[in-house]
Amino acid sequence: MSKKRGLSADEKKTRMLEIFHQSKDFFQLKELEKIAPKEKGITVQSVKEVVQSLVDDHLVDSEKIGTSIYFWSFPSKARTAKKRKLTELQNELEDCNKKLKKTEDAILTESVGRENNKERIATLSELDEMVRQEGKLTKELQKYRDCDPEYIAQLKTDTENLKTAINRWTENIYILKSYIKNTFQMENDVIDQSFGLPQDLDYVE
Repeated sequence: MSKKRGLSADEKKTRMLEIFHQSKDFFQLKELEKIAPKEKGITVQSVKEVVQSLVDDHLVDSEKIGTSIYFWSFPSKARTAKKRKLTELQNELEDCNKKLKKTEDAILTESVGRENNKERIATLSELDEMVRQEGKLTKELQKYRDCDPEYIAQLKTDTENLKTAINRWTENIYILKSYIKNTFQMENDVIDQSFGLPQDLDYVE
């Protein structure tokens, strides 16, 4: 025996709206939680979610009066909401059509002078060949990079900069170790072990 299919979200919203439109009355949530399961087959657990979804879609109005919140919706409300949604979709469609036209015009403009004639095809072929040659020459040049004086000079500069940075951090570590040792009366070995510092920590020459 097949299992009965539950209501979809849209079906629940449609049936909930029927309660409002058929009665043309005002309801509190607790009233809807009694009516919806009995008359429309909407589970009591989902009533609040369905009502809130309708409120978010501007299909149901709500107002707090005293300590109670009342919900209502008339058939004209649904028609107004659908008309507003239709207007929004029409505006979106109009914007999309404008963007499409603008893109098509741009493509047409950019295509001028780029027609596939013999001269253009030959030029593109020559360009591809030159790009391939450049790639080969770049790889060949890379083989001799280690002998490039400018490259070697840059390596020396980078190395000196790194050494300076390492020694600066080493100095900072020594200062911090001195502070910890004097403040907390800890031995160097204990500090090194606590912070994972190597025992042969020293400046780089």
